[in-house]
Amino acid sequence: MNFEPPVVKTIEEFAAQPEEFKTAIKKLVRSHAINELYGARVFDEPAIVYAPTPYAKWLTCRVAMEEYGHHVRFKELGEKLGMEEEELIPGHDKKPLSIFEFPLKSWAEFCVIKLLADLAEILQVEDLLHCTFHPLRNLARATMPEEKFHADFGKQFSTELCQTEEGKAAVQAAINEYFPLLPPFFGRANSRNNEIFRKWGIKLRKNEEMLADYIGRAQALVDELGLTLPDIKTVAA
Repeated sequence: MNFEPPVVKTIEEFAAQPEEFKTAIKKLVRSHAINELYGARVFDEPAIVYAPTPYAKWLTCRVAMEEYGHHVRFKELGEKLGMEEEELIPGHDKKPLSIFEFPLKSWAEFCVIKLLADLAEILQVEDLLHCTFHPLRNLARATMPEEKFHADFGKQFSTELCQTEEGKAAVQAAINEYFPLLPPFFGRANSRNNEIFRKWGIKLRKNEEMLADYIGRAQALVDELGLTLPDIKTVAA
């Protein structure tokens, strides 16, 4: 007989669920809270200085505000689930994703980060849109329009840069440097955590399925810009 995961509609119902389910939800909420904050600190807020025009600075400020807002929302959800504040912010025992170790040095790099990293985040959020834990599902649905705006921001400004040979070369250089860092964002193939997420209906797809989808979408975007993706290794088994 196939296991049918429960639909958990409220925070109150969450408390009565099996520990495996509760631990899985907390892992996801914690990861989003920490990485949204870290990304806003190391990429979005610093990029305001690099933005070349008042209009670009205005939109970059909006992106930074929304990324900080995502952290606040996930942190609030975590606290409602009984997590301590220290669990929901970066710390010595809570390292962010490796993609945030990239040293932002230019406007072109930031545009590529929004183009490619925020596309990766869209795929992650897509997998939560039908999550069996409704508070997390609803949060994913609320943040999705903003994630799409951030990715479109990256596409529009990357396209603008590509109108000159110098700008096009800068965007290609940023893609070459940054894109190889993105596959680990999707986790390992045959991941035990991912297996648990899918068992409970929290996520829908395997990590390797999401990565393959991501590479296809990223390739289409870069093709549209008349640029190329570097060769990368797939997620390790």
